[in-house]
Amino acid sequence: MQSIDLIRHNLQTSRDHVLARIEAMRDHCLVFPTPRGGGHTLWVLGHLAYIEGLVIRSFMLGEPNPLAEWEEVFDGPKTSDDPGLFPPFDPVLDRCREMRAWTLNHLESLTEDDLDLPAASIPKGYEGIFGTCRLCLQYCADHWLMHRGQLADARRAAGIDRMWV
Repeated sequence: MQSIDLIRHNLQTSRDHVLARIEAMRDHCLVFPTPRGGGHTLWVLGHLAYIEGLVIRSFMLGEPNPLAEWEEVFDGPKTSDDPGLFPPFDPVLDRCREMRAWTLNHLESLTEDDLDLPAASIPKGYEGIFGTCRLCLQYCADHWLMHRGQLADARRAAGIDRMWV
């Protein structure tokens, strides 16, 4: 197996596992994961889509983030439970799916050697995290899985049973 195959697998697996948890929380998407707040399910969903655009489109490819207008709501310092501040759940879910589909489609245009090309616009000091295409793509897969803990806590706070797979 080449590493490009592993990255593809990681992107697909993280998508499938995380979106299953998010979709199961549709009716409870504004429940905070802790009594002191945190990233509720709708915030996590929009955050994943926004960061995918930031890392792949902006850092890796040097393009504008197609979800730049989401920065304040989905990547700001505070998470609100005011439904009026957020787009509705289903359009955010659709956009998140589109962002991951775009990433996977773009991956198909790359070769194993392309993965080691330098990212186009690496934030200063983050070369070790976003310095190559390989690192950017793997970061996106890891980022989705990293937020599974918040989703598990939000499920628990909403009184919904744990998902085992």
